[in-house]
Amino acid sequence: MSTIQWFPGHMAKARREVSEKLKFVDIVFELVDARLPISSRNPMMDQIIQQKPRLVLLNKADLADPHQTKLWQGYFQKKGFVTLAINAQDNKGVKNIVPSAKQALKEKIERNKARGIKPRAIRAMVIGIPNVGKSTLMNRLVGKKIAQTGNKPGVTKGQQWLRSGTELELLDTPGILWPKFEDEQIGKRLALTGAIKDQLIHLDDMALYGLDFFARYYPGRLSERYQLTEEQEKGLAPELLMTISQKRGFRDDYDRASEMLVFEIRSGKLGTYTLDRYEEYEV
Repeated sequence: MSTIQWFPGHMAKARREVSEKLKFVDIVFELVDARLPISSRNPMMDQIIQQKPRLVLLNKADLADPHQTKLWQGYFQKKGFVTLAINAQDNKGVKNIVPSAKQALKEKIERNKARGIKPRAIRAMVIGIPNVGKSTLMNRLVGKKIAQTGNKPGVTKGQQWLRSGTELELLDTPGILWPKFEDEQIGKRLALTGAIKDQLIHLDDMALYGLDFFARYYPGRLSERYQLTEEQEKGLAPELLMTISQKRGFRDDYDRASEMLVFEIRSGKLGTYTLDRYEEYEV
């Protein structure tokens, strides 16, 4: 994983862009991967967003362990954030985003109502690390025809707003907020889910990591998928990879077997899973 780099220069620029745009929005939609709700966050997110109301969206929830997702939602709720599990790819849960945003903005909405301020569309910004599904979510919210609502008074010239129905306006997503690979485990988790380009990693390392993970946390899944005995599943990961390669007809082509295994994990062929284990974090 030594080839994976964090880009402090890019991060500083993205952070500046987010900070500049925060004042124009009512709420931030923080998008994370439900399979790794902590590893797929930028560690400086709380510092960047500060007190701005936030809706934490656990995307790709269809691929995540539902029990773990509930635990992680509870974790974010304890921190004071409204949370929602969604699958932007299949448009599941997306219709609940506006009601959830209203819940997060309840105090502000009631305050404005008491002052006699006429209600308007909620203005939001979607933030997340690369490959967590920002573009897919934006497309789902805005629709195929991206209607720009034009510049708002006091907003920097050229700032584009995208309308989502009558109740939501999205500010163009600012620069990329990279994750920081504080330890090798975070890098491996991101790589196994496809958040890091495969050209930057060794797929055989990812396959071995995936085999160890499933054998430990989801015993029986590997046996069921690849017709293994219980004893084979409990073996060392390299031997397990060799066995699976033979059973799939790849013989000694372990690169091909590794690619197949990683693809099947990512696509949910081995069932739902969550790499960030709630019980292993100090929460």
